[in-house]
Amino acid sequence: MRARYDGLADWYEERFVAGAETHQPGLLDLLGPGSGACLDIGCGTGRNFETIRATGRSVVGVDYSADQLRVAHTRTDGPLMVADAAALPFADASFETAMVVWISTDVDDFGQVLREAVRVLRPGGVLVAYGVHPCFNGPHVVYNAEDGSRLVHRSYRTPGWAEESPWWAEDGIRRRVGMRHIPLAEYLNAFLSSGLALEHFEEPGGFEVPHALAVPARRTTVGAG
Repeated sequence: MRARYDGLADWYEERFVAGAETHQPGLLDLLGPGSGACLDIGCGTGRNFETIRATGRSVVGVDYSADQLRVAHTRTDGPLMVADAAALPFADASFETAMVVWISTDVDDFGQVLREAVRVLRPGGVLVAYGVHPCFNGPHVVYNAEDGSRLVHRSYRTPGWAEESPWWAEDGIRRRVGMRHIPLAEYLNAFLSSGLALEHFEEPGGFEVPHALAVPARRTTVGAG
């Protein structure tokens, strides 16, 4: 099955990565210092590899798109592989750290992705989830570029894939790949059912109305995975 992001890697780099800040807002602090390998689940073109290395960790990346990994290989000598985030090709308890960044709306079952992340984490291991804010970012939201406000339509309560939305930007990523909307309750319940010990929630900066929601968590020593 062809990955949604295949054929978009060069455009994605130019549109979203070239000239962007090295570290996405708050991500470096969310990961904190560490060592060993960090599994970047849905690593894309490797935008966050430098952040991983800055914490003292090494990079292991997986993505469903071979095209995205083609560019990611220019950013690391570490192992990269094509893989489904919902069925990771690693043994249980393989990593001290894992991260899922901007992929919650690109997968069919985010809860399964979290369960897989927990499975490959060692007891006490760190998971950072960082991505689309369920309330203020999605096919139900209209952006006002002039004042930064956002209008939320009543379709917020409708989960599932959206292939188009009348207010998506013509030159945006969603016009090209669509997105799966996850209402806030479904999003939070995915974490609760994963067995993770949630540390706190953050709405990283950069927008007056939050664009992203981040969750640092740990695999508990008993009852997870």
